[in-house]
Amino acid sequence: MDGERAEGRTVLSISGSAREKFLHGLVTRDVGPAGTGLAWSAMLTPQGKYLADFFLLNRGEDILLDVKSDLAQGLAQRLAMYRLRADVTIEDSGLPVARGLGDAPEGAWPDPRHPALGWRGYGIEGGEPRIDWDAIRIAACIPETGQELIPNDSFILEMGFDRLHGVDHRKGCYVGQEVTARMKHKTELRKGLVTVTVAGDAAPGTAIEDEGGRIVGTLHTRSGGLALAYLRFDRAGGALRAGDAVVTWSGAVPA
Repeated sequence: MDGERAEGRTVLSISGSAREKFLHGLVTRDVGPAGTGLAWSAMLTPQGKYLADFFLLNRGEDILLDVKSDLAQGLAQRLAMYRLRADVTIEDSGLPVARGLGDAPEGAWPDPRHPALGWRGYGIEGGEPRIDWDAIRIAACIPETGQELIPNDSFILEMGFDRLHGVDHRKGCYVGQEVTARMKHKTELRKGLVTVTVAGDAAPGTAIEDEGGRIVGTLHTRSGGLALAYLRFDRAGGALRAGDAVVTWSGAVPA
């Protein structure tokens, strides 16, 4: 087992007789029956913009919601706003989160986004962080909370949620579902997250420009000569620059 603590995560426990129905109407993935493993999901604004992403684990007696700690309080408050009189309790479970590569320990689940991301477990004490998760994410074009996924700004289909099993278009209504469905069925995505090569110095957040100086995207997480970038596909051909760095995109959109 090659595992470590997942720093900066909060695990909420959603309990009560209405917990499954409650979450089903709010998030982008079906919770699923107990024992079926982790699901990666998100909560959106009514306008279809990203608010938070998280992992869901239906344990039968409750549903665990594993979210970045920076977003946990706001997410819990928003969930409580939708609760109304439903029999639902939202509380901090206090469980630690571990993640790792290789053989998963008992009680851990495969990360649902991509096989390269290994496993996640709850109530498991992992070791000191030492895996270069950014390098893994960049190679597989996987967004991260607060880096590529920006609350009240990002659209999940542009961030790859289809490809990474983070949205179910057959599950029925949820907050922001109408906008997401229109993007899926009525338009071709013109922008999105891709993996690019970078030569030279450029910090995350640097604007990417074409040969004529038009801004065509933004550089995000970088590891060595690879980085994630949010690009406008129809304008991102040819030579690109981010500050003093040369950026090269193959033209391939992750599928």
